[in-house]
Amino acid sequence: MAPAVLKSPARRAALRGLAAAGSAGLLAGLTGCGFALRQAPKFAFESVRVAGFENTAVSRGLQQAMVSSGIRVVNSSAAAQAPVDPAQAAEQPQVVLFVALDRHERVVSGQTDSGQVRELTLRTRFRFRLATPKGKVLIEDTELLLERDISFSETVALAKAAEENLMFRDMDGDIVQQVLRRLAAVKSL
Repeated sequence: MAPAVLKSPARRAALRGLAAAGSAGLLAGLTGCGFALRQAPKFAFESVRVAGFENTAVSRGLQQAMVSSGIRVVNSSAAAQAPVDPAQAAEQPQVVLFVALDRHERVVSGQTDSGQVRELTLRTRFRFRLATPKGKVLIEDTELLLERDISFSETVALAKAAEENLMFRDMDGDIVQQVLRRLAAVKSL
């Protein structure tokens, strides 16, 4: 005799019940082991001045990320300026983020026998330091370097240029997240 097959609405209700019970058990098991979703970073400072390369793609992304995290960015970059009341405008920032280097590099890493470019290495370098306005260094000079390899073909040069720009934007976003994590690691001024 064949097993009884549940009708469609009843079957869906039974499957939903099993899925809910399974996901609740999974979540209970994960929280028991100390698993937690990543939270928004908490910073030891409320205002920052970006000095150096403040209008590059990574610096602008970093400033916007800090503003959205509740940090007041004090500099001339209009892209990151949050509404500031006049009383706060005269205040000096609690920390200064010195950006010493923010560069995109494109290096040929492979060629064909006839000397045509076959592969490129894309690099993004970002060097920074965090200090108080009085000169106390909170984060020493730190350089972040990301590399990505990309194939190249002259027959689809425009598509490869678009892919290259997309990879640079992706690397810029990665660097912004890495810098934010390092800034959040500062516990006291």
